[in-house]
Amino acid sequence: MHIPDGFVDVPVAVTTGVVSLGTVAYAVRKTTRKLGERTIPLLGVTAAFIFAAQMLNFPVAGGTSGHFLGAMLAVALLGPWAAPIVMTVVLVVQALGMADGGVTALGANVFNMGVVAVLVGYAFFYGLKKLLPRTLTGYLVSVAVASWIAVVVASLAASAELALSGTVPMRIALPAMVSVHMVIGIGEALITTAVVGAVLAARPDLVKSFDLPLETVRPTPGSPRVRVAGRTRFWSFVAGALVVAVALAVFVSPFASGSPDGLEKVAADKGFESAASEEPTWGLSPLGDYQFPGLGSERVATAVAGLLGTVVLFALVVIVGRALGGRKAALAADGGRVDDDTRGRSSAGPTGPPGHA
Repeated sequence: MHIPDGFVDVPVAVTTGVVSLGTVAYAVRKTTRKLGERTIPLLGVTAAFIFAAQMLNFPVAGGTSGHFLGAMLAVALLGPWAAPIVMTVVLVVQALGMADGGVTALGANVFNMGVVAVLVGYAFFYGLKKLLPRTLTGYLVSVAVASWIAVVVASLAASAELALSGTVPMRIALPAMVSVHMVIGIGEALITTAVVGAVLAARPDLVKSFDLPLETVRPTPGSPRVRVAGRTRFWSFVAGALVVAVALAVFVSPFASGSPDGLEKVAADKGFESAASEEPTWGLSPLGDYQFPGLGSERVATAVAGLLGTVVLFALVVIVGRALGGRKAALAADGGRVDDDTRGRSSAGPTGPPGHA
């Protein structure tokens, strides 16, 4: 769903860019006030996993492929305000480092996948959690449905941008884009639910949106929550999650589907693929098309590019997080009010909200 250079005109690019920048700036402010000691590596490993998972195009009917979006995964694990930051960093690295998504369309891509998908997905997720039974099954169903909706609304937003730019009429773009992404959204729902379920099984205390008793997923009668959140186990989880992300990027992504993704297929079928710029505005991507230059094997080049991208993203998010953490410390030193996202969590009773990093 990454829009390339040339598909959106200047007014649409500027408008979506301004809205995206404002939303991300607000998200940074909200997230900075809640940065805990363990939040930063969780931000980094989530970004790394989303990047790696987005490389894994899976086949969809009609010679089309889809790829993971990750907006609701970020929401479920990190909350609705950390998610736009993670998605934005992923999209920036993809645009500048891999030439995946146009630089002139970066604001539109962030708006679609980091703002609309995140906030609309979260709104449905929050509502579904209120409506469905407060059980693990109800929670996972909420995750799945919201994940599907996030993909569909992001495709709807992209359709509107293409139509407003004069690239393709809305009557053509909307049904074509939404219909194919309704199918892709099923894969998104399955992947997101599986990953969230796996994290819940390993470390339910680290899933920010999970507000049921930890005993719902791990029966431990009488055991205090603080025992679940041991320092060694936390870093073991982060390291293990990063290894999984690297493994996906290195060993699985070279075998991903080579079929065009949803937007590429629609552009080819509806005759507006020529609107894309012949040469990207940003021509300095070191790993263009997810290929490390100079290697004879395309699969090896993809694996190396995936490894570098995954590790760089993790490091970049951690660096940004540390910088924001330094800002939080400065605010605290100046007597500013800073929320502590771990205050009162470790000692909460079994019916209270779970602790999170």
